[in-house]
Amino acid sequence: MKRYAILISMFAFVIFLAACGGNEEDSSGESQEDKEEARTIKHEMGETEITGTPEKVVALEFSFVDNLASLGITPAGIADDEDPERIIDPVKEKIGDYTSVGTRKQPSLEVISSLQPDLIIADYERHQDIYDQLSEIAPTIVLPSLSADYEGIIDSFETVAKAVGKEQKGEEVLKEHKNRMEELRSQVPEDESRTVLPAVVADSGYFAHNFESYTGSLLESIGLENAIQSGDDRYNKINLEQIVEVDPDVMFHMVTGDKTVVDEWKENDLYGKVSAVKEDQVYEVDRNMWSRFRGLISSEKILEDAINHLYE
Repeated sequence: MKRYAILISMFAFVIFLAACGGNEEDSSGESQEDKEEARTIKHEMGETEITGTPEKVVALEFSFVDNLASLGITPAGIADDEDPERIIDPVKEKIGDYTSVGTRKQPSLEVISSLQPDLIIADYERHQDIYDQLSEIAPTIVLPSLSADYEGIIDSFETVAKAVGKEQKGEEVLKEHKNRMEELRSQVPEDESRTVLPAVVADSGYFAHNFESYTGSLLESIGLENAIQSGDDRYNKINLEQIVEVDPDVMFHMVTGDKTVVDEWKENDLYGKVSAVKEDQVYEVDRNMWSRFRGLISSEKILEDAINHLYE
């Protein structure tokens, strides 16, 4: 009887070990069951089913690179416009080596396919027409980036976190981000009444970002009112006369190229009538940071930059 009891105990212990092993967690804290779990991701082009944790992710917009870096993931491939210098330093510090898959406007399907990705993240504005081709290569989700405002960027981050199987990590990162945003907002005086105008400034023209643009809505989120509160387009090419009419108190210029249209305007008396010019409140800022990258990391850096300029 005693021997029978011992055998029963040993049998129960073996079953216990097997049960524990079946749900064993790896070093990332994910169980095997979690890794194989299938989930349906809703996005701009419909729904995509993803199984397990993607190991090779291709990002076709910089905002998605920012998203992945925030989650501790290095993309296998990035549409970096074939210029690694466009990867902003705070993001570069968080990711490792990657393969360039060409430009954001025309990524190379051949290079993407060669990477054998298990997830592709594409931008609705730029890539909706090649969605079917991308989906033949790997599960693909299409999210707003180029046309998104700040809140849209937050929504995209949450979708990316779910797609890569890091919802809990995403919640933690987003909580830290919101706390940082509150800290930055507290540095803007409650009586701040100046209007601001972020714009890409190039030889080809002056491209103003209105209150619904990513940068415009980001600045508004901490109490900095955009000078353009109307318009069908979030990004508007405007002339000098229109700037005088809008009359911003502060201008943030994302300069592109050695010479811009503003260099010509400086010889025009009209330019000197703009409040920002009269009060010496025109600031040159990094276009990669302020315009091309749209994510949690870049959002914080943009606001830090703006606050340093406005409240030295």
